[in-house]
Amino acid sequence: MRPLLATVDTLTNPNATIATYLAYLAISVALTVWVARTLHKNGRVFLVDSFLGNAALADSVNHLLVVGFYLVNIGFVTLALKHGDHATDAQTALEILSSKVGLVLVVLGAMHFLNLYVFTRLRRRGTPNRNLPPVLPKTA
Repeated sequence: MRPLLATVDTLTNPNATIATYLAYLAISVALTVWVARTLHKNGRVFLVDSFLGNAALADSVNHLLVVGFYLVNIGFVTLALKHGDHATDAQTALEILSSKVGLVLVVLGAMHFLNLYVFTRLRRRGTPNRNLPPVLPKTA
C-alpha cells in the first residue's frame, strides 16, 4: 500500500551538494575579483591624497591591499564552503547558496569599510595642518 502523503527524502544528494559548492565558489570568487578591481581602480585617488601626493607609495600600497583583500576573502570563501547544511534538492541548494553568498557579501562590505576607516585615520594623521586658515601677510 502506498502512503497518501509522500515522504521527503532528507538524505544528502551528492550531486546537489557539489553543484551548490561549485556555484558558490564561482559566484564568490567572481564577486571578490569585481570588488577588488573596483577598489583598486577607484581607491587610487584616495590613497594618493592620504599619502600627501606620493603616487608611487600610494600605488604600492594599493597593490598590497588588493593582494591582502584576495587572500583574506578567498580564504574565507574556501573555509566557509564546508560549513552549513547540505543540499538535498534544488530548493535547499538555492537557499544554501543564497545564505553563503550573502555572508560573503557582508564580509566584503565589512572589509571595504574597515579599509576606509583605516585610511581615513591615516589621512587625518598625515595632514594635521591642512585645515588651518591661510596666514595673512603683515602690513608694514
